[in-house]
Amino acid sequence: MIEISVLDTAPVWRGSTPAQALRESMTLAAEVERMGYLRYWVAEHHNAPFIASCAPPVLVAQIAAATSRMRVGSGGVMLPNHPPLVVAEQFGTLEALNPGRVDLGIGRSPGTDMVTARALRRVSSPPGSDAYRDQIRELLGYFEPRGPGEVAAVPAEGSRPAVWLLGSSVDNARFAGELGLPFAFAHHVRPENAAPALRAYREAFRPSAAQDRPRAIVAASVLVADTDERAEWLAGPIAVIIHQSLKGARNGPNLTPEEAARYPWPAEEHAQVRARMTSHLIGGPETVARRVGELIDETGADELMAMTLVHGLEDRVRSHELLAKAVPQAT
Repeated sequence: MIEISVLDTAPVWRGSTPAQALRESMTLAAEVERMGYLRYWVAEHHNAPFIASCAPPVLVAQIAAATSRMRVGSGGVMLPNHPPLVVAEQFGTLEALNPGRVDLGIGRSPGTDMVTARALRRVSSPPGSDAYRDQIRELLGYFEPRGPGEVAAVPAEGSRPAVWLLGSSVDNARFAGELGLPFAFAHHVRPENAAPALRAYREAFRPSAAQDRPRAIVAASVLVADTDERAEWLAGPIAVIIHQSLKGARNGPNLTPEEAARYPWPAEEHAQVRARMTSHLIGGPETVARRVGELIDETGADELMAMTLVHGLEDRVRSHELLAKAVPQAT
């Protein structure tokens, strides 16, 4: 059985505002809960004028209040940006107020540029370093009973959310398995690593008090419309985003589809971007249903988490509605 979920960055579009993006996230969360989605995660990004999801604990609290049944959480909190004690206090509080509904997804990327990372007082830790692993273990410890003289994250004791490790590498996947934690792979970041990373996760998995068997999410870029042609048109801004990111020129809100259709493409670079977009699950219901099946077969994931970057709340809601119908076993 394949579950479906949402990864939300609260995208900001040309002509809109971050406040509007956050309000649309609230509306979308209520809509996808009605459709039967399992969980709704919000990302952590900083100093990006095209993303309003900067404070996951605050946004998770609001989404939890706007819904009643669906799991809510972070996808994720970038742990090196934060003291583990504070993260445990925040998510222990969320779990205490919403028992059995909160996920704490933990990652280690900056979620921003290095100048902003320094403003966050981010602790730099290369892949596989003991610093990041020690932070994870420290965080997990705050959800356990504390001894005399030990620092306690008071709301976290007895209120542990479901802790997930996030990543886009084989190393992160293997570490999640060694800890006996569920793992969420960022296919939208490094699609070529998906199958080997999830294979390494399963091979390294050791049952724990938190998880008795491997459980994996694959988070992918998904856009569904009524037809392939409509989906391709709505995906125009994604192509521009990829191009601007490759050129290091992303410095404003996302373009609308109409603006993306007028974007001045150098022919060779447009072809390069189109090649990169082949890993995105874009199309009408039949096309996306087939692509989802292929991705799940390739990775062995238990759950698909859709990151849907589409202009217009109506089209965004429609994409999730069509996805739920295209993957009926998930609802």
